[in-house]
This record gives sequence, structure tokens and C-alpha cells, in this order.
Amino acid sequence: MPETTSSPRHYHFISGLPRSGSTLLAAILRQNPRFSAGMSSPVAGLVHTLLHQMSGQNEYAVFLNNQQRATILRGVVEHYYAGYPAAVVFDTNRTWCSKLPLLTTLFPESKVIACVRDIPWIVDSIERLVRKNVFEPSILFNYNTGGTVYTRTNEIVGSNGLIGQAYDALKEAYYGEQASGRLILVPYESLVSAPERVLQALYTFLEEPAYAHDLENLQFDAEAYDRRAGTPGLHQIRPRIEAAARTTILPPDLFQRFQGDAFWRDSARMRPDIPVL
Repeated sequence: MPETTSSPRHYHFISGLPRSGSTLLAAILRQNPRFSAGMSSPVAGLVHTLLHQMSGQNEYAVFLNNQQRATILRGVVEHYYAGYPAAVVFDTNRTWCSKLPLLTTLFPESKVIACVRDIPWIVDSIERLVRKNVFEPSILFNYNTGGTVYTRTNEIVGSNGLIGQAYDALKEAYYGEQASGRLILVPYESLVSAPERVLQALYTFLEEPAYAHDLENLQFDAEAYDRRAGTPGLHQIRPRIEAAARTTILPPDLFQRFQGDAFWRDSARMRPDIPVL
């Protein structure tokens, strides 16, 4: 059990693209007794709902000022994690990238780790889950049993889709004025092929003392959640990190459709002040 600390608790946020290693990263970080990290939590949804309820659409919003709104929203995060003994909390949600101005205001010392991956391989990873669970319609597609790999892909890459929304949020964060010194990108390929280097860079970025992680014995159990979502294996990780070579199961035209979308590797579009590990 992690030890409690009298020092102020630090909050950081894991965001970025789906199927890009956020669960794996959380499984690694949580080995450190100073840290608490997990899969996507309800915190971001609670914050979004409260923002809406405290807006002008509520007739009682006239009784709220921005200082009160900030106090309430900070309280949601702090009270959700009140029972956690860790000194450093990482809350995970893909939408945090679209809320950098808010996070900067609520938690000025916070950092955002954005997990990224080439879009074709994200689509490939999701399609593998669909084909693996042929008897269980997935929440990723609203439990719809129809469609093809093309219609499924069009749904998730649209502006309101699983990938499209996260991708747009990532670009908003990356090119936003709050990103410098606050945002760091962790490519999936780097995390699985050079985890020690990635962790060393992350600890430096977070200004945390180094910790010896056991990368041969990773544990993370979200089987009950994944099964309820109709997508067994959605958050499953291997006990040992390894980069596995494979060929895509996507049709060639579909795989090539998203080539070049990795702006974080394009020298003409990348920012020199945003680390990409």
C-alpha cells in the first residue's frame, strides 16, 4: 500500500489518441508507490457536465462567478481522489487535450501526457478487437452489428468519432498557447520499443525522482469493464513489454488513407518546444 504524504498532491493528466498505449503507460506508472494511474476515469465527464450546468443555460448560473466555478471543478477532481494515498495522481481521459486552458487554470502545475500512434494502426487495432469478439457487439460502435470495415472506420474517424474527436483535440492542444512546458507526446512505438528511455524522459519532464520499474511483470485488470462494454481485451496488456511486428488486416486503400496524419513527426508541422519521445 502506498504511503501517505503531507506534501501537496500533484495532478497530471494522460490523454491523446485511443489504442496508443495509455493503459500500458498507466500500468507502468502505478508501480511507483508515489503514483496513482489507471484507465479512463469519470472525472472528465463530471467536469464537462458541471461546466454545462453552470453555464447560462441554467437560470441559476447568475448566482455563480468564475471563482466559484473553478472551486467547484477543482473540488470534483480532488474529492474523487480523496481516498487515494498517492502523492501524484494521473487522471486519464482522451478529452483532456481539448481542455488545456481549463487545466492550466485549475491546476497550474499539472502536465499532460498525450499518447499517440499512427492512425492506420489505431484503426487496425480497433478492427482486430471487432473481429476477435464476433459474438459481442462493441460499445465502440454503439453495439451496432451491421456495417463493414469501411463504414466502421468512417464512423470512428469522423469529427465526433472515437479517433477523430481525440485527434482534433490532440491538435488543439499541440498547437495551443498552453502546450509549451505542459504537454509531452509519447508515441506508442517508443513506449514499446524503448520504455526505459521514455520513462527517464517522463520523470524528468514531471520533475519526479527516478524509480526502478519492473517491465517484466506488468499488471492491469479491467476485464469486467471490457466485457460489459462488449469489447473483451480493450484494456488488456501483456505482462512484459515487447514490440511485436505484424502486418495490417486493413484493405490497402484504407490503410493508406491515413498515411501522413502523424503531424508530430512532420518537420514542417511539428513544434520544437513540444517534446516527442
